[in-house]
Amino acid sequence: MSAELGKNESTLVSQVHSHSSVFPPAEVTDDLFVHEPLDSRLQEQVSGQTVSVWKDAWRRLLQNRGTVIAMCIIVLITLLALIGPQLSGRPYDEQNLTFSNLPPKVAGLEWLGFDGKDAKGIDQYEARGITEHFWFGTDEFGRDLWTRVWKGTQISLTIALLAALLDLVIGVAYGGISAFYGGKIDNVMQRIIEVLVGIPNLIVIILFILILDPGIFSIVLAMIVTGWVGMARVVRGQMMQIKAQEFVLASRALGASNSRLIVKHLLPNAVGPILVTLMFTIPTAIFFEAFLSFIGLGLQPPLASLGVLIQDGYVSMRYFTYKLVFPGIVISALMISFNLLADGLRDALDPRMKK
Repeated sequence: MSAELGKNESTLVSQVHSHSSVFPPAEVTDDLFVHEPLDSRLQEQVSGQTVSVWKDAWRRLLQNRGTVIAMCIIVLITLLALIGPQLSGRPYDEQNLTFSNLPPKVAGLEWLGFDGKDAKGIDQYEARGITEHFWFGTDEFGRDLWTRVWKGTQISLTIALLAALLDLVIGVAYGGISAFYGGKIDNVMQRIIEVLVGIPNLIVIILFILILDPGIFSIVLAMIVTGWVGMARVVRGQMMQIKAQEFVLASRALGASNSRLIVKHLLPNAVGPILVTLMFTIPTAIFFEAFLSFIGLGLQPPLASLGVLIQDGYVSMRYFTYKLVFPGIVISALMISFNLLADGLRDALDPRMKK
């Protein structure tokens, strides 16, 4: 059997040699290669530029109409808070009893209700012989509500932004250290957070303000006592997830220091949830400031904030509704807009929301 196999193999080899001698191998030239035809419909996909993560997120953010409207409202209210007090030319704390409790009046907008008439339909400007117009009316001390509303918005936004930025700094640092080092350090730091979470936030803020004198500094300081806890938890969760990925292990194997790992790899990949949490923190801070001022533990007159103005309007809303309407519209627009912006950022920065 083995002899027959060897004989067949030698026969095949001899046949191959005979054929190769009859048909020599052809020379390989360029004309033997033909380019595959390119579909013109795919040309843009082939030659298109790559889009970064942030550009793609910004594009998807602009596609959300609710978010775009919310951003426009926030920008408009911020601009009015900055330049609004200067438009009237009146100080926010200037008192003149001659102008007390004047309804809103704007020349050309009488058809919208800015006609200076009170609840009885009497034009108070003509009845008192007053030639000046107050766009948002005046309070019981004759102070211009236009100036006070935008000055109060300016103060409320300042308090909210300061509280949010301090929560951002403390929360990112605390959560980052807890997640990066882990072990006993993480256990101790998380037990501290659990103790703070177990104490009602509102009670801590009220007790803290009772110790200090009411003012911007005391309100901001009271808000950050426990306000950073939510940010710290978000940062810790994100960094715990990112720290276990391969690119962090590769960077550590290449000799990257702890500070470089945190600054170059962990924090940039956690920016999305941090921004979303920050956007949710701002309306929360605006609400707490307004609530504290409403119950008398926040800013005190003649300082103006949205909470102070709402409290003043609530007292006299039965006869002078406009005192409550204007600050109520501003604070509602701010809180709704910031929440819509936060929702839009969350959807834009989440890769799972891509279509």
